[in-house]
Amino acid sequence: MTVLAPAWSPTSLLLLLLPLLSPGLPGSPGCSFKHSPVSSTFSDKILKLTKYLLQDYPVTVPSNLQDDEICGAFWRLVLAQRWMGRLQTVAGSEMQKLLEEVDTEISFVTSCAFQPLPSCLRFVQTNISHLLQDTSRQLDALRLGITGRNFSQCLEVQCQPDSSTLQPLRTPGALGSMEPPAPAASPLLLLLLPLLPALLAAAWCLRRRATPRPAEPVHPVSSPREQLV
Repeated sequence: MTVLAPAWSPTSLLLLLLPLLSPGLPGSPGCSFKHSPVSSTFSDKILKLTKYLLQDYPVTVPSNLQDDEICGAFWRLVLAQRWMGRLQTVAGSEMQKLLEEVDTEISFVTSCAFQPLPSCLRFVQTNISHLLQDTSRQLDALRLGITGRNFSQCLEVQCQPDSSTLQPLRTPGALGSMEPPAPAASPLLLLLLPLLPALLAAAWCLRRRATPRPAEPVHPVSSPREQLV
């Protein structure tokens, strides 16, 4: 008995293998989490690393990150997680172990496909203790509200708008003075402007004709006898 195998197209085969090729991540493609990825021991691990590190170890933090109630904490954790990975490459064995523990606490942000950092983002230098304190605050802020929330709108880090690019709303007459705007000239008035002298002359003539002239006094005609006397 001959069994005919179904004719699988390359596209159909790829669609079947895609779930097997994709890594199992706690976050869904829409960047949401069914269970909270924030552990209850993150503060202890951050405190242990803070005591081990030099207080003045220089790092950088963003200075113009957009204030967003939902995405702000997520964005700061993304930047902090990059610092944890960078420090592990230059740390000793003992410090590397502590960095890995903190990195594990915030590595859940890597399960979301974030866009590259925008060029508008500016950084200022601070020390590592401030970065770790801020990381602890952001984890605490997300601990209760991260479950079931979709962070797909947070996949692109946003900068605060530059004040130099904000143009003030221009209103008529608001150009540094409180005077009202001058009324626009009527198009009909502009057309009649060259004829104004002729119109004034015609109006003057019509007025002169309509005005009655004063009666001239009539002198009585003297008789020839009166003229001789």
